[in-house]
Amino acid sequence: MIGADKSLGQHFLSDKNVVHKITQDFAEQAKSIVEVGPGPGALTTQLALHPQKFFVIEKDRRFEDSLQELLGEENVILKDALLVNLTEELEKRELSEDVWLVSNLPYNVGVPLLMSFVKTPPVRWMSLMFQKEVALKVLNTAQKKNSMGSLMALTQTYFDVTLLCQVPPGAFRPPPKVDSSVLSFTRKENPVFPLERLSEFEKFLRTLYQFKRKQVTKNLKTRYEVANIQSALEMSSLSSTARAETFKLSEIHALFSHLHGVTLC
Repeated sequence: MIGADKSLGQHFLSDKNVVHKITQDFAEQAKSIVEVGPGPGALTTQLALHPQKFFVIEKDRRFEDSLQELLGEENVILKDALLVNLTEELEKRELSEDVWLVSNLPYNVGVPLLMSFVKTPPVRWMSLMFQKEVALKVLNTAQKKNSMGSLMALTQTYFDVTLLCQVPPGAFRPPPKVDSSVLSFTRKENPVFPLERLSEFEKFLRTLYQFKRKQVTKNLKTRYEVANIQSALEMSSLSSTARAETFKLSEIHALFSHLHGVTLC
């Protein structure tokens, strides 16, 4: 058996029940499947049983032979997923819609990979494993007050997100020191802002949440004129002394809309 590489943040999933839940998540809806970071193939072997077109992206060349034997050389991309233009790869394979992306995300690059996936229009569904602490920044499964942050706001603007399952350390080899969560994502057909506005919205969120516990005006005035901020807050029915972590998603959308002159869909 090939051991996990700590420098790549690898923890290999071995629990059959969790594997089954993940590999059946959107199996009925998807027209094609992409797996990122298959490693030794616990998910891969089950995903390959589905009839859809299927390819994988793997950085660790130690798994080259086994993955190519399972899927064929043409269906294995041996690159760092952060450096892969996923939209181009899907176009090459004429997979333009209804793509299901599956990944047991490496703990050290989970967030940047998620952002890359969100920005890829053909990806309609995702089943993603996160460190539980990161998953809570995407979906408030703990029902905590004042939990809104930039990652949650951005992700839930473009996807409906639900919890598929919680995963204890013992489900992996080697066991990590933390719990994990698998989240299911379904892209919204009509998000309040088109995907072309994502980069602009992302910059706004970074400004809004740069100091999470500061009053919203203090954060926003590092980028916007105070008069514009006050006007946008009033039109959004928000207090200038409120903290952004208390905002609802609809309030964040309204504030961005008024600050940037963007019409809500």
